[in-house]
Amino acid sequence: MDEKAIGGLEQGLALEMTRASISTARMEGTKVASGMWPNTRVWVPRHIEGLADWFVAVSYEPEVARISDVMTKTGSGWRLVVSAADARVNAAELPAIATDSAGYAVSLPENAAGLVGTPRQIVRAHLASLEKAQPDKRFAQGPWTSDAALFWQREREQLVQAGWGLTLSYEPEGAVRALQTTDGGALVWYAARSTDTRTARRAGAKVSLKGSAAVRTAHKAFGRWVSATYGRMYVAYVPPAGSSDPVRVLGEWSEVLETDGA
Repeated sequence: MDEKAIGGLEQGLALEMTRASISTARMEGTKVASGMWPNTRVWVPRHIEGLADWFVAVSYEPEVARISDVMTKTGSGWRLVVSAADARVNAAELPAIATDSAGYAVSLPENAAGLVGTPRQIVRAHLASLEKAQPDKRFAQGPWTSDAALFWQREREQLVQAGWGLTLSYEPEGAVRALQTTDGGALVWYAARSTDTRTARRAGAKVSLKGSAAVRTAHKAFGRWVSATYGRMYVAYVPPAGSSDPVRVLGEWSEVLETDGA
């Protein structure tokens, strides 16, 4: 719960998200969940000249959760830049990561070929699906793909009935990091900043936000417009080229960063 101290552990969007979660917890009178994760395994890619070193730490507890953290080396030390978790009871281990003869994880660039889509293409397709509120058949159904798109469809329908409109924006943020899997596919970690804006189309109609965004607005009802901006992070499995298997989004971390309205 120390917003200043967390700056020595995280950076970029991850730091914004943790600080936002602390602010939300304070407003709720609670604390941010914390603790040591068991069974942590680490995969370290080889150093590439001109690029910052990084590694992935994965903790998996069957029937509890699986979390993966991406750490990168900075001038001030190692910092968390991406994290994604699956806390469902049926969460499985991540697909096996490929290593070279010396035991280093095999990293891939954003434009890597040999997959059903480059890591950057997959990231943009996933975010476009959420922004359009339309499931993409290239992705397996799940909470961070089809379910999320259908949620926004239902939210838009309810707002229209209440005399409001909804616009969505999902913009990628930061580097896309990928490791090759033993089957020739890839695990891809990435982040985005999303904003959902509700605008009144009928005088007199009011709406309130939900979840953490409602906490951040003190559950206020708005009569003209209201927006919420989130930090979102994901890990996805991308099959090798020629595979008929879908892309699977395997974990997420999201936090409301800010809200505004009138």
